Amino acid sequence: MSTYATRIGHAHLKVRDLARAVDFYTRFFSLKVVEQFGDHYAFLSGGDLHHELALQNVGSHAPLPPQHGVGLYHIAFEVPDRRAFAEAYNALTSAGIAVAAVDHRISWALYFADPDGNGLEIYCDTRNDPDGAPLWDGQNLPLSAATLRALLTT
Repeated sequence: MSTYATRIGHAHLKVRDLARAVDFYTRFFSLKVVEQFGDHYAFLSGGDLHHELALQNVGSHAPLPPQHGVGLYHIAFEVPDRRAFAEAYNALTSAGIAVAAVDHRISWALYFADPDGNGLEIYCDTRNDPDGAPLWDGQNLPLSAATLRALLTT
């Protein structure tokens, strides 16, 4: 067994329209374009890494992967707190993006898709909050729009 530690460095997504995908990820995730190679590839980052997300243009006629096939379910992006989570919910829903909001007790999660159907999640860790839990235990509790919007008024 090796003795080195690993971590996920980046995700690479295939998209149908690079400009549309770049606009989506810079708008809703506050990622910045670090490097772009024509209309073929874009590398985006939200921190110190060269990129956390690589986008590859495969053309407008590329087929979608089968809904119930094997493959990536979603990429998750963490926000620092419940207010930032509520702001993300508000930005997505105001743009007409269908979002499922769930309280897993270890986290609050928003599930939705990018313009190419890639699964995405925005979450905030709630394990240390008074109503949080140390382990998931399969809990998927509803998280109402009213609860999230109330966070924006305080």
